[in-house]
Amino acid sequence: MYKGQKIAAVVPAYNESRLIGKTITTMPDFIDFIVVINDCSTDDTSERARAVGDPRVVVIDHEKNTGVGGSIMDGHERALLLGADINVVMAGDAQMDPAYLPALLDPICDDGYEFTKANRFFSRTSFADMPAVRMLGSVALSFATKVASGYWNLFDPQNGYTAVSRSALLRLNVAAVARGYEFENDLLIWLNIANARAKDVPVPASYGEEVSTMRIHRVAPRIASLLFRGFWRRMLLKHVLASFSAVALLFFTGLFLILFGSGWGIWVLAETLGPPAATTGSVLLCVGPLLTGIHMLISALTLDIQSTPD
Repeated sequence: MYKGQKIAAVVPAYNESRLIGKTITTMPDFIDFIVVINDCSTDDTSERARAVGDPRVVVIDHEKNTGVGGSIMDGHERALLLGADINVVMAGDAQMDPAYLPALLDPICDDGYEFTKANRFFSRTSFADMPAVRMLGSVALSFATKVASGYWNLFDPQNGYTAVSRSALLRLNVAAVARGYEFENDLLIWLNIANARAKDVPVPASYGEEVSTMRIHRVAPRIASLLFRGFWRRMLLKHVLASFSAVALLFFTGLFLILFGSGWGIWVLAETLGPPAATTGSVLLCVGPLLTGIHMLISALTLDIQSTPD
């Protein structure tokens, strides 16, 4: 236990026979359960996990590959059944340094947070050795995830080194969370809808013998689509159906005014390409709603930032 809380380590593993043993043996003593999810591996990942002989290990064997998200959510559900109070995700490739587990757990145990996440980009030198294209991609993805999820205080959304409380998991619609590489982004959206307080924890990147199977050109379109749909889902479920907050009022009114002003402007422009010139009233009927709508969208954005569960 850690500060009176039962801790479960959720370990998604796909073809990790080389490193799964190292991942398990480096688990701190305060970890109560180690839930290894063998995601239909083609090697002996399960056998290697059991061979460690750690009594805390529980192995789940998938008959069908569900993706990293599916593995993690299945691990969370099993950990809840085992009675865990806090679940931490530790990848099966030994990439996540267990020395930083207390830093992830303390905000939940001491400060009332329900979700903590590692952030590799916590200093000015974090981007030093990163190619410019990847750096820009990371910044763009982080900003897009902020807009979609409503967690404006979080960065590095693809970092899977996380801890989540039992109370937050019980409020989630587990079956609706994405199962692929876009899992981390979708989880943030659902956590915000559940109003779970979240915090970033500075943790340096650690790369070793692991081999990534992610292909950016395949994953990026799926993440972009998910973030677009997730934004509208959050606006509807959190700001309309749950309370019809000022965020929703300003956002949808502002969006309507922008669309109206833009549409009227296009119509006026089409009608006045030649003589006669557009009247002052026609121009004002375009510009007025357009500027008012932009102002209302900015106000909605400001209120959304202020309502971040932090």
